[in-house]
Order: sequence, then C-alpha cells, then structure tokens
Amino acid sequence: MAVTIVRLLAMLRHEYGDPHWWPGDTPFEVAVGAILTQRASWRNAEISIQNLKSSGRLSPGALVACPVAELEELVRSSGFFRQKARYLKAFSEFVVSAFDEDMERMKTRPTEELRDELLELPGIGRETADSILLYALGRASFVVDAYTYRLMGRLGYGQLGDYETVQAMFRRSLRSRVKDMSDLHALIVIHCKDKCRRIPDCPGCVLDRVCPSKRK
Repeated sequence: MAVTIVRLLAMLRHEYGDPHWWPGDTPFEVAVGAILTQRASWRNAEISIQNLKSSGRLSPGALVACPVAELEELVRSSGFFRQKARYLKAFSEFVVSAFDEDMERMKTRPTEELRDELLELPGIGRETADSILLYALGRASFVVDAYTYRLMGRLGYGQLGDYETVQAMFRRSLRSRVKDMSDLHALIVIHCKDKCRRIPDCPGCVLDRVCPSKRK
C-alpha cells in the first residue's frame, strides 16, 4: 500500500522543517509572485518583484496605471514578459474593480466562486489560481503541479487522474487544513528539487523505506 498523504507530510516535515513558503509582504505581492513564477525560476521572478517594488508599482492601482511598455521592462527577468505584463494588468484591474484595490476584501468571497472568477482572467490557470487562494488568501485549495504528479507516481499512487481529482484527494486526506496543505505543497517542491528529480537521487532519501520506485 502506498504511503498515506498524512504520513508523507510528517516525513517531509521531519526532514526539511517548516518551509516558510511563499515569500511576500502582502497578499498582493504573493499573487503577483504566483503569476510571475509561471515557467520561470523563483529567482528570476523575484528580480521582477523587486523591480516593481523599487519603482513603486507593486500595488493594484499602480499596476493598472503603469504604461504597458514600462511594465514589460520591469518584469522582463521573469520571461514571457509581454504576456505576464498583460496578465498582471488584468489581475490588477480585477482587484481594483471588484474589491476596491483591497485583496483583504477577497477573503469575504466564497472560495469556489472566487476561484471561478480567477480562472476567467487571462493567464491564470488552476495552479496559479490555487496558489493565490492558498498562499495569498489562506484558503484550503491545494496546489497540484508537475512535482506532485512526479512524486506521488513514484510513491505508488499510479494514474492520479486530472487536476481536480488529485486536489480533492489531498484536501480530503488533510481535512482542508490550510497550514498542512500549504506545507505539503511546498515540501513536495523542495523534495523534488533536492532528491526526487527527473533522474532521482535516491541514496539518503528520507522516503527510501516507503518508495516502491526506489525498491525497484
């Protein structure tokens, strides 16, 4: 039988500690980071965030007012900068028009309703929407990414199914506890970058005794 999700969380916490994931001084900064890190390393996304901060553009109203060409240059380091500038504009306009520039007001909206609204915005897919919900707004919305599929597949979960099915499995196992959901997503990313890479580095892996792929 595959290791349970609850035990997996305990093992990864014991190995790596509290991940202190996702850096950001405000919910809006966290949301901007979720958009900028698409198809980019966090290091390059962070450079763009610092550019936005130093230019005084890291707020919904300031991004709406920012000329497109200027915004593209500010986020160039994150890659796909023309698309991401457009995505940031659309997200900022949403926060301004629907929540009077205050992301704290988003917390009053039911999670599923808000998720549907986010998914209607350009450039925001399920992974980005759930990152915003979980890390910026503290909602129980587990983030499923390529690392999730890689690790759980190697741990014996077989064909995991589509995004929504996998998300429901994690939510059910963790009983929608936000801290557990945010920690486990972060710890899976950390572990996959450290040990469970595309070509896994199995010696010394904390999951050695529960990993059928390793036994093979």
